[in-house]
Amino acid sequence: MFFKVKISNMQKEIGWLLREKYNNKPTELFYKDVERFRGGEPVDYVIGFTSFLGCKINLSKKPLIPRPETEYWVERVIHELKNNKKQFKALDVFSGSGCIGISVLKNVKNSLCDFADKDKKSVEQIKINCELNKINKKKYKIFSSDIFANIKGQYDYIFANPPYIPKNKINKIQKSVFKFEPKVALLGGKDGLSYIRKFLKDANKHLNTKGRIFMEFDSPQKKEIEKLIKKYKYLNYEFHRDQYDRWRTVSITN
Repeated sequence: MFFKVKISNMQKEIGWLLREKYNNKPTELFYKDVERFRGGEPVDYVIGFTSFLGCKINLSKKPLIPRPETEYWVERVIHELKNNKKQFKALDVFSGSGCIGISVLKNVKNSLCDFADKDKKSVEQIKINCELNKINKKKYKIFSSDIFANIKGQYDYIFANPPYIPKNKINKIQKSVFKFEPKVALLGGKDGLSYIRKFLKDANKHLNTKGRIFMEFDSPQKKEIEKLIKKYKYLNYEFHRDQYDRWRTVSITN
């Protein structure tokens, strides 16, 4: 969730910082970190990592911080993927920190997953996080790619969390998000659908028969996304709500 919410209990998060990063032992560096936090920097950046479905996600390259809404739908997808008896191959596009693909690789034994992001820092971050979570190097590849530009293969599953915040909602984004997190991972053009259009136009070319897409979006975009799905002639689709009862993801079958 990127938009403005009530200010959380700062003292509680400072306590979390002390426990997670400094093992309850305040140092000079701890007090500097407190000043960073009080200056509006997200606590996950100050700590340097976050958790995502049992994975430790390093944030040293300042990728988009994984959101609870993303964790919610990925957990549901993982539960479904565990029913696969055969090995399958997935693609995590707009990968950022790599949290989606890494959580699949770590939690689903018969999975292979490639990663794609156009941002050089994100490519470095994905590599760091794959190594941090001890993912077998034979199970993944990392591509520097603007959506599908450098992707040649086909996949059984494609996971996508594209930039989808529209230009007219910039003033509704939390100040700390817009100040500290990468705008390239947030902003989706005038209506928030620029990357989604490009993605849906070409995604079916990279899906195996009966392959599936899982894509995140902003709730008000549901009707326009449904039009795009029909325009590009996908066979079946289903929209899903998040834990806050807002439309958040769509699953699409080729």
